[in-house]
Amino acid sequence: MKALTLNHDGYARSAPDSIQLTDLSEFVSLNDIDVPAPKAGEVKIKVILAAVNPSDEMFIQGLYGQPRIGGNAAGFEGVGEIVESGGGLMGTWLKGKRVAFVAKPGRPGTWSEYAIADAATCIPLKKGVSDVDGAALIVNPLTALAMFDLVKKDSSKSFIISAAASQLCKLMIGAAKAEGYKPIAIVRRDSQIEPLKQLGAAHVLNCESDGFISEFAALMRAEKPRVFLDAVANQTSAAMFDKMPNRGRWVIYGKLDEELPTIQQPGQMIFQSKRIEGFWLTQWMRRTPLLRKLGVIRSAQTRFASGEWKTDVTAVVPLDEAIARLPAELAVPNGKVFIKPN
Repeated sequence: MKALTLNHDGYARSAPDSIQLTDLSEFVSLNDIDVPAPKAGEVKIKVILAAVNPSDEMFIQGLYGQPRIGGNAAGFEGVGEIVESGGGLMGTWLKGKRVAFVAKPGRPGTWSEYAIADAATCIPLKKGVSDVDGAALIVNPLTALAMFDLVKKDSSKSFIISAAASQLCKLMIGAAKAEGYKPIAIVRRDSQIEPLKQLGAAHVLNCESDGFISEFAALMRAEKPRVFLDAVANQTSAAMFDKMPNRGRWVIYGKLDEELPTIQQPGQMIFQSKRIEGFWLTQWMRRTPLLRKLGVIRSAQTRFASGEWKTDVTAVVPLDEAIARLPAELAVPNGKVFIKPN
């Protein structure tokens, strides 16, 4: 089968000059590899569409919390049809069904014609969920709903999100509006302000505009949000955290900027009870009770099937064109990029 396979093993030995992908050929190659056979508890999936997430970009560069295996097919998330089971009740029941799935670590991933997943982690899709929505059902939607849970456990109805024009944040803004919360969205382009306000953001600020920090500080005094969900983690993020009220939480779930942040006032962790923490969906899936996970998955599917949520698509790229086209497509803001293996 055709697959985009990893060129390197393990983790990166040194930090790159830039985390933005400009040349995919350094990290993956298009190769013919053996079609995998599922082991006990696994299923083989004919991939319909594979998502390209920031986690994929970090992973192939050796910058993610999971080691690479050279020669293995890359790609975490996708949608496909289960064509073979390695045994077990779940795998047998799922055979022939269209599912959203995350590839099993160490086994062939979604940037290929066939992938391997644990049967227990596959999500059978409703008829109303499109292939595009199914291919992006897990990483962004579940992260959005799981992090929104952090907000709902806090006393404030306001919260802050960076990189707010991303697909993940747009899903969260829609969910927040429906439940009466007030997202404070941080973007880098003025053109992103009005669309996010129409979607449900209470405030949208351009972090690259003159006077941003002063405007942000005034907003903090007025709204008093206590949760900052951050995918950027640069010095601007640190300056924003400095302006947050007492008991503010800086929750980092991504690193879209290579700039390293410096905490301006370490005493705020002592005297203002502020804290800095991380969020990783993999850990959330491991720690969250099964019934709660099923409820979140059901909620995500229902939102997509009803049309409340939709996936904004930048491009669907054929597998054999991915190395040449992905860097440019990924540089386009506001939408998701997919790989089509067949």
